[in-house]
Amino acid sequence: MIPDKCCPRIAVTSGEPAGIGPDIVILAAQQSFNAAIIAIADPDLLQQRAVQLSLPLDLEVFSENQAVRPHQPGQLAILPVKQKTTVHPGKPDPANAHYVLETLRIACEGCMQHNFEAMVTAPVHKAIINQAGYSFSGHTEFLAGICGINQPVMMLANAGLRVALVTTHLPLSEVSRSITREKLEQVLKVVWQDLRERFAINNPHMLICGLNPHAGEEGYLGHEEQQIIIPVLDKLRHDGMKLTGPVPADTAFTPDRLHNVDVVISMYHDQGLPVLKAHGFGETVNITLGLPIIRTSVDHGTALALAGTGKANCSSLLAAIHCAIDIVRNHSRSALSTSHTSFQSAQVIL
Repeated sequence: MIPDKCCPRIAVTSGEPAGIGPDIVILAAQQSFNAAIIAIADPDLLQQRAVQLSLPLDLEVFSENQAVRPHQPGQLAILPVKQKTTVHPGKPDPANAHYVLETLRIACEGCMQHNFEAMVTAPVHKAIINQAGYSFSGHTEFLAGICGINQPVMMLANAGLRVALVTTHLPLSEVSRSITREKLEQVLKVVWQDLRERFAINNPHMLICGLNPHAGEEGYLGHEEQQIIIPVLDKLRHDGMKLTGPVPADTAFTPDRLHNVDVVISMYHDQGLPVLKAHGFGETVNITLGLPIIRTSVDHGTALALAGTGKANCSSLLAAIHCAIDIVRNHSRSALSTSHTSFQSAQVIL
């Protein structure tokens, strides 16, 4: 199939069936998109949840040979995947872990086979998947395994701020020994390349946080900056990258520091993401860099207590869908804006 950049096909997985994933997919389906939206989910689950939410939902089974047309409110193309067992909102069942992973695999492989131009993921419940006996640390690592990629990078972005992570879902006790010269160099190169190719930033300016308080205080508060981070930054600066740092994380997000910065590189998950989400929780998009496919996701969890109540907010999923659509289109154009501002309300301008 030849990809249609004017009306791309976007696969959307509904995540943990007992969480708000199905809710926000149904809520998003009430909007119009200049793209074809294909849910990868159990149709019975979506129909039942739509009834609970009192929302219209007309499902049509997806065929890769059908004509591509923009999504219409209240309708949804679906690639059916059956759950192992029926679930009730707010009550996850490990028996459905395989179903959740299967939806991700189908969406990812569909992108690799060019049946879809991008995939967007609703939240999953990591603990339930691990309880079922699967080793699962997150979407990023799982999709990288399917794609055969050793170094994916998690980047989250909202209005005027991007944060990419050197390490992702690790206990804090394992972070320091996980940051090597090789890993840091690979992460910076992946971010630099994807900002150029997918975000139209010709010469990205990256601000790199130190690992230790005060960026190590010249070795008095840790040696990682002197032994690992600074040598890598010096090498990549010599290669032409525009890098600032390492800077203390407690001042990395001040307005003066962020001026003309395209992305902040955080050494670990909770170093940069609390600041990012405080700037725009619910309108932030999780973007996986370094994959041969385009994948975006929401910035929140499964919110089990809200499932089926009608209180879930789909703003982050809408932002993730618009982001995926814009990346598909921008990736196919040669001359793009170099502005570092990526979001305008819920729609992503990349």
